[in-house]
Amino acid sequence: MAEERLLVRGGVVITMDERLGVVHDGAVLIEGDRIAKVGRADEVEREGKPDQVIDARGGFVLPGLFCGHTHLYGIALRGASLEVKPPSDFLQILQRVWWPLDERLTNDDAYATALAACMEMALTGTTCFADTYSAPNGIEGSLDAIANAVNEVGIRGFIAFEATERRSAEEGERGLRENERYLKGPKGNAYGMVSIHASFTVSDELIRKGVELSKRYNCPITIHVAEGPNDVYHNIERYGKRTVERLEDLEALSSRAVLAHCVHLTLSEVATLARHRTSVAHNPMSNMLNAVGVAPVPEMLTAGVNVCLGNDGYVFDMLENARAAFLLHRVAKRDPRALSPRQVLEMVTKRAAEAYGMRNYGSISPGNLADVVVLRPRVLATPTTGDPYAYVVNALSGGDVRHVVVGGRQIVRDGRLLTVDREEAERRVLRTIERLWERLGTSPPEAVEPLPLRR
Repeated sequence: MAEERLLVRGGVVITMDERLGVVHDGAVLIEGDRIAKVGRADEVEREGKPDQVIDARGGFVLPGLFCGHTHLYGIALRGASLEVKPPSDFLQILQRVWWPLDERLTNDDAYATALAACMEMALTGTTCFADTYSAPNGIEGSLDAIANAVNEVGIRGFIAFEATERRSAEEGERGLRENERYLKGPKGNAYGMVSIHASFTVSDELIRKGVELSKRYNCPITIHVAEGPNDVYHNIERYGKRTVERLEDLEALSSRAVLAHCVHLTLSEVATLARHRTSVAHNPMSNMLNAVGVAPVPEMLTAGVNVCLGNDGYVFDMLENARAAFLLHRVAKRDPRALSPRQVLEMVTKRAAEAYGMRNYGSISPGNLADVVVLRPRVLATPTTGDPYAYVVNALSGGDVRHVVVGGRQIVRDGRLLTVDREEAERRVLRTIERLWERLGTSPPEAVEPLPLRR
């Protein structure tokens, strides 16, 4: 039986492939789950009649967007009224907001929040993501619950449980066991990886075990690094080393490692990451929300560090995150040349794919997995024949997404999700989150201080 052929015709095809570049009045032919041909519409249409056609005229065709770091369950706090003493630094934000939430999460919450976040990502053009989940009282089976939601919506995701020794060493071991259990039998488009929370909540022993697990399954490993200054201070005080130096000594830096945030790094640490080919997931909107500082992203790129973009569970529209990165570093450097529109689009497509070892992803190239997004401006006020990178970064957002294809399967058509009954899914999600808010209460207690860690 012949594979179904889908033709995305017309529009400006931004391939993110160095060889193919940008194709005006272009087309993308998809056969089965792969991209078969890319080029000018008149040339591609000579390949024969397709089974289905998506009209992209007046718009842009991009590779599916890739979120390099998220916490899907973060969507549960959207609009929540938490009567807590206003945090004065990042550690207090964790203690007063996030850790109390973590401790009340169940597998039902894991599924509901993943379902809501995946629907929102699909509708705004994100076709793949990397998620780390934290729920110390609901570890076992949590990744299956998340995977069910990912596959229901029809996008892709790397998922992991965030191993931490915040409360006990045994809790960290259970987190790693959940990661390994899932790695032995991943489901559909939900791929497994390893996650360590952050260096200030884990021992050397747990980091070593996480690195070994990543090697054994040849999968990505991710860890929060130097998001706030407390991470750096913790490592200097306890280990006599800055964070990156400690991770290097523990052999945690490699091409499989993705370090989230990396706000408080020295240029020497940046050079270390480049030497080990370690990737960084930059989360500009979350960093601004938590007032932790500005990561040295231009310096990382200059040094050869692979930097991708994440949302950290805050704003799930990755085009908004791309625009935030574009603007943040211009103002931080007081230099309009700090980052180019093309660089930030690379960070949310092919650089993210590289970070997670997806060699057949992140660009519209023949042979790659057929994850494609079509955007059309709500008001077409200027021609699309100019600089397409600047047009997308400066003018478009997730609300301009019209069509989304994942693995050759159309999951969004004319802005409508095809895989899930959205209204019914929203009712299920709301029922679950309302119960979570009741457990959380209006004044959640502060989480305990992190336990002293073994040297």
